[in-house]
Amino acid sequence: MYSSPSTTARLLITCLDQPGIVYHVTEFLFQYGANITMLDQYTTDPIHGTFFMRLEFETVHLTLSSAQLSSCFATQVAKPFNLQWQINFASTHKKMAIFVSRHDHALMELLWRWSRKELAMDIPCIVSNHPDLAHFAKSFSVPFYHIENYPAIKTTAEQQMLALLTEQEVDGIILARYMQILSPEFIQYFEHNIINIHHSFLPAFVGADPYRQAHHKGVKLIGATAHYVTSELDMGPIIEQDVIRVSHRLGPKQLQVLGMDIERQVLARAVKWYLQDRIIVYENKTIVFDAH
Repeated sequence: MYSSPSTTARLLITCLDQPGIVYHVTEFLFQYGANITMLDQYTTDPIHGTFFMRLEFETVHLTLSSAQLSSCFATQVAKPFNLQWQINFASTHKKMAIFVSRHDHALMELLWRWSRKELAMDIPCIVSNHPDLAHFAKSFSVPFYHIENYPAIKTTAEQQMLALLTEQEVDGIILARYMQILSPEFIQYFEHNIINIHHSFLPAFVGADPYRQAHHKGVKLIGATAHYVTSELDMGPIIEQDVIRVSHRLGPKQLQVLGMDIERQVLARAVKWYLQDRIIVYENKTIVFDAH
């Protein structure tokens, strides 16, 4: 069935698996005029597992406002079943800041897809610890902020960035090859809302210069990993990965050229799924619904 982005809403649920959840959720939405267009669910274990569900519905004939719908769902369904849940309306775009350093490939992929309306988000700002890519931001009419960031001034730099992001009412951050480690104190403000692209197929080759590490190990596959940022470097829940086959004939620079193409595609897919509310974080993993 065709769904219009302007009238689509999405419901994400996590809870202990128990009888009646799907019935009560769908009956509730039917009662208030919602038309369900997609429903996907997953259970970790059929007896004592955790239940996950993503549901899309049309809001054209809703008999409640969005605020009333959320309030009624909280009392009538979520509380009795002890649900962790969220309802998001596709017409309300997430505000995503992009952090970048000097590499332009991931940033340009995001801006290009965004300009073509493939990524339904607002970009209130691009933040960089170098001024090099300001002209790209200007060409897409996105405000660019150069905030220097290195160990000696990290606390001050992060305070500046947090002030900016708060002023812009940012929902999440995309690290498009931002080559600085964010502090745990900064990360906690955006828990499970910071997406990073790591130029390696994690958990292999964490940290800096993974292409050189891969070349040293003589690997036959290189890849990229999009993941949520946590206080543990490159160990956050993985959203998406991809690889390409390579040979012994390729040096670190050649591996990097091939890898950059994978990086930008993997990051774009992860961002798209995040914007479409297709991801639920569970422990240190992700449930990604119907992403392909």
